[in-house]
Amino acid sequence: MKITKLSLRLRIFFAMIFLVLLASILIALVAAYQYSEETQDYHQQRLERKEKNIKRHLDFVIRETTFEVIPEKLPLIFKDEIYKIADIHGLKVNLYDLEGTLLISSKASLPQDTVETCIRAEILNKLSNTSGHKYVELREEKGENFRSSYTYITDTKFKPLAILNLPYLENDDFLSRELNEFFERLGYTYILMLITAIALAYFLSKYITRTLKTISDKMNQTRLEKRNQKIEIESTTEEISTLVKSYNSMIDQLEESAVKLAKSEREQAWREMAKQVAHEIKNPLTPMRLTVQSFQRKFDPQDPNIVQKLDEYSKTLIQQIDTMSSIASAFSNFAKMPAQQNETLNVVKIIDLALDIFNEDYIIFQPEKEEIIAKFDRTQLIRVVTNLVKNAIQAIPEDKTPNLIVTVSEKDNDVIITISDNGKGITDENKPKVFEPKFTTKSSGMGLGLAMVKNIVETYQGTITFVSEEGKGTTFTVSFPKQ
Repeated sequence: MKITKLSLRLRIFFAMIFLVLLASILIALVAAYQYSEETQDYHQQRLERKEKNIKRHLDFVIRETTFEVIPEKLPLIFKDEIYKIADIHGLKVNLYDLEGTLLISSKASLPQDTVETCIRAEILNKLSNTSGHKYVELREEKGENFRSSYTYITDTKFKPLAILNLPYLENDDFLSRELNEFFERLGYTYILMLITAIALAYFLSKYITRTLKTISDKMNQTRLEKRNQKIEIESTTEEISTLVKSYNSMIDQLEESAVKLAKSEREQAWREMAKQVAHEIKNPLTPMRLTVQSFQRKFDPQDPNIVQKLDEYSKTLIQQIDTMSSIASAFSNFAKMPAQQNETLNVVKIIDLALDIFNEDYIIFQPEKEEIIAKFDRTQLIRVVTNLVKNAIQAIPEDKTPNLIVTVSEKDNDVIITISDNGKGITDENKPKVFEPKFTTKSSGMGLGLAMVKNIVETYQGTITFVSEEGKGTTFTVSFPKQ
C-alpha cells in the first residue's frame, strides 16, 4: 500500500504516531549512550580516587618506617601494611621495581598467571614517556572489563622508588540495575505517551480533515447547470480559509460563466432558428413571386381561357401558402414544450387509433396484450407514434415492398413501443445526428420530427433509442414509465 494512496487524515495520523515512536527511540538511544559515557567516567574517576588515596597511604607508611627507604627494602616495609591497604581501599595492590619486576602483592599466594611477575616493556615505555608518569591499561577478559593503572611512588625526596599497579574490575551491576529501572520507567511513560498521541492524532486529524471533507463534498456537488451553495466556515486555519475563499470565488465565476453561456446558447439557438425559418419561408416565396409576375405579364381580360389560367395561378399560390403554413406549424409544435396531462389511458388503443390515420395494409400492429394502462398525454402519444411511423414509411425505397411492424409491450413498470421498417437504414455517419434539430436526409421536411419526439419522450422521463443496419432497415424503441 503506497503512502500516496492513503487519505490525508490517515497520513496525518500515521505521521504523528511515527514522530512519537521516532522520538521515543531516539531518546532511548541517547539515554543508553549517556549511560555508557557516564559509566566510563564513573570508573575512571573512581580508579583515580582509589589511586590517590592508596598513594597517600603508601607515602604515610614510607615516612613512618624504620627501614632504609630503597627499592630492595620495599617488600619488608610493606610486608604487613600492603594487606591492610588493600583491605581498607577494597582494591588489589601490586608493587614493581623500576625495571618492572614484581616486588610484593596484596595477593602473595595468587597463581602465577593471575599476577604478572614483570611489567611488559611497552607499558614501561609509555609510563616513563607519559607526562605525569601515569598510564591506564584497558582490557577485557572472559567478558569482563578491567582497568589497570600504573604510576610511580616516590620517597620523601620525590625520587621514584617503585611502580604502583592497581588492577580494577569494572563492576556495572549496580549501574545496570539503575539503567534497567530507568528504561522500565521510560517504557511506561512512552506507552502512556503513545496512547495519548494516538488519541490526540485521531481527533486532531479528524478536526483538520473535517473542513477538507466539507470542501470536497461541496466540490463534488458543484454543477454548471444549477445554483451552487458557497462554503461557510467560521473558525479554521489560514490555509483552509484561503482554500474556502478560492472555492467561493470560483462559484461566483462559475455562475457568471453559466449565465453568459446560457445567454449565448439561447442567442445562438434563436439565430439558428431564425436562419432555418427564413430559409424555409424563402423556398415557397420564390415560386409565388414568379407566379404573380407571370400573371401580370400574361393577363388579358379578352383571353377566352382567362378563367382557367386564373384558376391555375390561384392553385399555385394556395399550394405555396399551405406550404408556408405547414412550416409555421412545424416550428410552433417543436418550440412548444408538451404539457404533462398524465391522462390514464390504454396505450394499445391509442396506438391503434394513431395507425388508422395511415390506413396502409403493410403496417402490422402487434400488441403484447389488449390493454396496457399508463399515464401519458393522449395527443403527445399520437404525435410520437405518427412521427415515427411517417419517418419509417418515408425511409422505405419505392422499389421495395414496404413492411412496417409496430409492437407495444410492458416490462417491469415500463411501456415499450417499437417501430421496425425494412427501409434503407441509417448510415454510421448520420447515426449521431438523428435526433438533432434541422437534420434530415429527405429532400423535403425540416428535420424537426425526431427532435420533437425525443423532447416529448424525455419530458415523461422516458428514453428513445434505435438500431439500424444500412440496406436492411431501422428499429426505433420508445420506453417510458407507466406512472
